[in-house]
Amino acid sequence: MQQMQGPAIRVQGLQKAYKTLQVLRGVDFEVARGSIFALLGSNGAGKTTAVRILSTLLKADGGTARVNGFDVAGQAAQVRESISLTGQFAAVDEILTGRENLLLVARLRHLGNPGAIADELLARFSLSEAGARKAATYSGGMRRRLDIAMSLVGDPPVIFLDEPTTGLDPQARIEVWQTVKELAGRGTTVLLTTQYLDEAEQLADRIAILHQGRIIVDGTLAELKQLLPPATVEYVEKQPTLEDVFLALVGTDGSNAKHRISLQTTTREAR
Repeated sequence: MQQMQGPAIRVQGLQKAYKTLQVLRGVDFEVARGSIFALLGSNGAGKTTAVRILSTLLKADGGTARVNGFDVAGQAAQVRESISLTGQFAAVDEILTGRENLLLVARLRHLGNPGAIADELLARFSLSEAGARKAATYSGGMRRRLDIAMSLVGDPPVIFLDEPTTGLDPQARIEVWQTVKELAGRGTTVLLTTQYLDEAEQLADRIAILHQGRIIVDGTLAELKQLLPPATVEYVEKQPTLEDVFLALVGTDGSNAKHRISLQTTTREAR
């Protein structure tokens, strides 16, 4: 798949409603190639809806979106060739071995030499020793790593990870985090959705907070931390965490999030 020029993902004014429920209310963001972009928000914020639109599984009501240079509405086939999607729960076949799962995907994609592809991905994700075992015997972290490996059959330039560590224990989460970092290190563009603040803080080059159907802030971790007042020094210096930023922006109901941003920005400028 040829990589197009410009951002890997560009979303402008994206809208989606289910009857009277407005889920996306004009979402805008861009994702640079080879970066990790976290779409952060609570349950029901619209994260999965946005990913389903970007992966051509759902039609938007308004706005535009391009993935790898292709329009998701008018060039759906090219978009699908450019991406892979890993959902909230691992989609491995537990009856098959790890290697057989990879072989199946390679054959479905009509790729040459599926055995070599499977073996390379098993090695890449530290699953070679477990490759001959049925996936039902895998731990949660191993199963998720296999799921991501299956997503990379055919080397798609863009991968969507929707809540990639849901239900995993702390050690398995760390394993998945390392896998995601390695993906970006090899040039794959990663868009992940998460409700875990530490996950976004650990992984993302840029973070967008989606709340009540809108992006209320988008920036690097350092830029988001600057939205809060400077750290106060008593005995030690306490820098704000991403959790501090998130709660300051959306509070308990998010009704005055934009007011907080404006007020904090004005206060900094006044100083």
